[in-house]
Amino acid sequence: MKMKPDSEAFRLLLDEYKQRVDERLDFWLPAANLIPESLHQAMRYSVLGSGKRVRPVLVYATATALGIPLQRVDGIATAVEIIHAYSLIHDDLPAMDDDDLRRGRPTCHKKFDEATAILAGDALQALAFYILSHDPDMTPQPAQRLQMIERLALYSGSRGMAGGQAIDLASVGKQINLAELETMHIHKTGALIRTCIQMAALSTEQIDPVQMDALDRYAKKIGLSFQVQDDILDVICDTDTLGKPQGSDALLDKPTFPSIIGLQASRDKARELHQQALQAIEGFGSEADILRTISQWFVERSH
Repeated sequence: MKMKPDSEAFRLLLDEYKQRVDERLDFWLPAANLIPESLHQAMRYSVLGSGKRVRPVLVYATATALGIPLQRVDGIATAVEIIHAYSLIHDDLPAMDDDDLRRGRPTCHKKFDEATAILAGDALQALAFYILSHDPDMTPQPAQRLQMIERLALYSGSRGMAGGQAIDLASVGKQINLAELETMHIHKTGALIRTCIQMAALSTEQIDPVQMDALDRYAKKIGLSFQVQDDILDVICDTDTLGKPQGSDALLDKPTFPSIIGLQASRDKARELHQQALQAIEGFGSEADILRTISQWFVERSH
């Protein structure tokens, strides 16, 4: 499956993954006309808008690398995207990042109101765990499902994504060093990316510990490289391309990789992390080429 991030084959595969998870998202989200309508409309608005679906893509790519039928990981892909959507709703609130634009559209609290946005995020978080416990196509092994729920709960909470956001907010206007910045993003962005790959791997009948360790090392590297590239794009891209206000990090006086080590060093850092990700999964054969391409895509993407 050797391909380049700019190849037609890769774009078609991403479209296939995105369409697949979009169908499952539409299935699991409450109907817009179901009481309370405004809450369900806000949930659907925030989840079903255009997005790269990076986390579901990683779930499906990991399943492909391990020979797992995609149907078995649909519930995982859906749950992690819903967790991601809930985090964006809350991150955009005035009490946090105070963003008005997300994916080229008004943020949830601007489209609806702040109270509805908070409740939409709360309801989406709960829905993700409901899916993991109820999707009939996922692994029938209770112990494996429990492990998945445990991973998602741990890495989306205070020791993962939510904790990273807390560190981010506490760092605004302060000078921090590179190690502190990496710690923040290992939690804020990297933890959920790592969870995607771990949960997909748990869908196998019996995961090889060596393979699991290799995939986890890969996940850690791409989780950080994704954020480095995000910081770069916030500097060099325009608002229309980004789908959110350009330069928002600088405006909020947030520490970023370019602000701490410079733009060129940040580009070098992203490429170094990509090479380390490739080294982590060098023991896999061609079945993992999609993971290799995704790592390259992360550091070459333009939005």
